[in-house]
Amino acid sequence: MIHQSIPWNELAKSFKIRENRKGPTRMFSPQGMLALMFLKSYVDCSDRKLISYLNGNIDFQMFCGIFLGPDRISNFKIVSDIRSELSRRLDIKALQAKLADYWKPYMIETNIMLEDATCYETSMRYPTNVKLVWECSEWSYQQLRLICKYLKIRMPRIKYEEQKDKYSAYSHKRKRTIKETNKRIRSLLYLLEKLLGLLKQVEEQYQGRLELPKGYYTKLKIIKKVLMQQREMAQTRESVKDRIVSISKSYIRPIVRGKEVKAVEFGAKVNMIQFDGINFIEHLSFNAFHEGIRLVKSIRYGRSLFGKITHISADDIYATNVNRKYSTRAHIVTNFKRKGRAGKHEEHRQIISRELRKERATRMEGSFGTEKEHYGLQKIKARTEKNEILWIFFGVHTANAVRIAKRLAISRVERLAS
Repeated sequence: MIHQSIPWNELAKSFKIRENRKGPTRMFSPQGMLALMFLKSYVDCSDRKLISYLNGNIDFQMFCGIFLGPDRISNFKIVSDIRSELSRRLDIKALQAKLADYWKPYMIETNIMLEDATCYETSMRYPTNVKLVWECSEWSYQQLRLICKYLKIRMPRIKYEEQKDKYSAYSHKRKRTIKETNKRIRSLLYLLEKLLGLLKQVEEQYQGRLELPKGYYTKLKIIKKVLMQQREMAQTRESVKDRIVSISKSYIRPIVRGKEVKAVEFGAKVNMIQFDGINFIEHLSFNAFHEGIRLVKSIRYGRSLFGKITHISADDIYATNVNRKYSTRAHIVTNFKRKGRAGKHEEHRQIISRELRKERATRMEGSFGTEKEHYGLQKIKARTEKNEILWIFFGVHTANAVRIAKRLAISRVERLAS
């Protein structure tokens, strides 16, 4: 049923994957590559476990369009290779247009749009300033050691081991005062600045003998920016713009959500629209944005997918004056709280508003929970920005495909009964 609910040919064309290309023959066809990504979200497991399931399950092989027989796939990294290739070709709007066209016959009440924002958190340790500066210092020290070993020169004297012991003692404390934290940050900033200076000195002195990879300079640039930001924060005691919280995932930014359980989240913020229980990504960003200003764009995007929109249900943050005026001009009924005097049909308006609000609070909020708990979006373990976006895309639309598959199964049973 899930296989029937996905337009494979249209999606493969949108990804522009060439089946007959130069080089080694692919194990998976373009359709099989997409199927493997849907399967990854559906079973919600690691790449290694997914390949293990694929080796021992004929149904999974048929879903991906391959037959292994007595052979086995030994290289589980083929999943990450496919993910990286697809992430470079991902066009969310074009793919969602294909999915919407295919799913439209199985959807009713596509004139009602629900809208809300959520955050899909990335898999990373909780960032603090001390941890971040220590990780930068640790990386810089390891690079300095490797370069000195390669050049066969003496390692410069530096109090790294002493700072390592002090950091270890600090991190093992259950309670840390602000004074202790500030002292540790100052010491580590001094250490990091010295390490970067030594790296620069060695590079300039032995530039004829050194050929460092591109990744080294990329990471070094990030660490220099961290040093600048942390130094500014230590002086002003205030946060900075575009603050880096992880050197391995430098694109991640802190997103203040203001929730009781989690005040700050780290991951991609997504403005989602929903039609008849099917979610579509309207806007995705790793930087914080105000979702309330996106209602007009969401309406226009919803119209491009399903045509006329007559009713909208959104959170109170969307109830700005600009959005209210636009909805009134477009003759769209909303669930926003009334401003001003009551109209002639106030009781009828309140009933519609209450039902729209209830639909958003139960159906849409519930769909977010389902995607996070059952389709691999609880903590996204991708290592690059593009791969993380692809991971979110397939997680959301695998959940949609399952919902459409259930409708296909019900319609089949009804046809057989009649």
